[in-house]
Amino acid sequence: MSGKKQVFVLGGTGYVGASVLQKLVKHPQASQSEFTVLVRSEDKAKKLEAFVESTGFGNVKVLLGSNADPDKLEAQSAKSDVVFSMADSDNVPAIKAVLAGMKKRFEQTGKAPILIHTSGTGILMDKAEGHFESETVYEDTNIEQIEALPDTQLHRDVDLVVTAAGKQGYVKTYIVLPTQIFGLGSGPLFDAGIAHRHSIVVPFLIRTSLARGAAGVVNEGLAKWACVHIDDTANLFIVVYDAALSGKGAHGREGYYYAENGEYKWYDLSKAVADVLVALGKSDKAGPTLFTKEEGEKLGFFFSVLGTNARCSAKRSRALGWKAAHAGDEILKSVKPEMEAILQASK
Repeated sequence: MSGKKQVFVLGGTGYVGASVLQKLVKHPQASQSEFTVLVRSEDKAKKLEAFVESTGFGNVKVLLGSNADPDKLEAQSAKSDVVFSMADSDNVPAIKAVLAGMKKRFEQTGKAPILIHTSGTGILMDKAEGHFESETVYEDTNIEQIEALPDTQLHRDVDLVVTAAGKQGYVKTYIVLPTQIFGLGSGPLFDAGIAHRHSIVVPFLIRTSLARGAAGVVNEGLAKWACVHIDDTANLFIVVYDAALSGKGAHGREGYYYAENGEYKWYDLSKAVADVLVALGKSDKAGPTLFTKEEGEKLGFFFSVLGTNARCSAKRSRALGWKAAHAGDEILKSVKPEMEAILQASK
């Protein structure tokens, strides 16, 4: 192994992961670093290898495997100075394998490696079902507030494993928690068809509304979520990375970093979807219609998100120097290009 900084990237061809990887290969320390990207499918692995070779994208190596390969995760993590975990926020065995490898790294070098793990503000979700706007606004500087969350909250089981490892001292742990991410992924990995261009919930609402011929809303749609643009999300990872490399920034118990720059009401997002449906000739309904109980049962987990509150403030992230360029209300304007891309891809 060379003397360069070893950086292991999980989820590097995903929506968030590719956005971050594109910034990592342009980082001031990129020339002194080697990036190993875990890729699940053999076809995509070959595409990424060919892309790197033909474009000089960066000092990137491909490791074929997934979060279902604990031996590979542990072995590569044991060789790594930094691990970006951006593939799965809910896989306890995978994160335990990563941490087992990082513990070996610490035992070999005497220096605590860095783990930057992706969670999400799904940990904050309530059960409002669209009936009310919560008065609770979570702050990433209020660790007692985070620790009071039930262990059963979404992503919380993995976050607790990560934080416990950070407390033990053999790894420096930083948890980035994006809110509702919006905007189409952009950049060379997306243009080459290697990376996934879409977020999750906004496209889910769009596809569901297209299928039913009208935008849907859960009850009154009064609940609110914080939100953030994909480019601002990727920038926060780099800000946290810089802080970790320089020994600054809270880690371990206090290493929580929200990514938000405003918020939206679910009714307003559904209304924006309704307006675009009409503008594109996909519906004649001027506003959203109520999702039925039967629809909710068929649509499953992501439907359950649509009427919840998850409000927060990224105080710690901003104190670290992160500045978001996109306002939260841009999520409403993002619906049209998102829907156009979905329709184009379905042709």
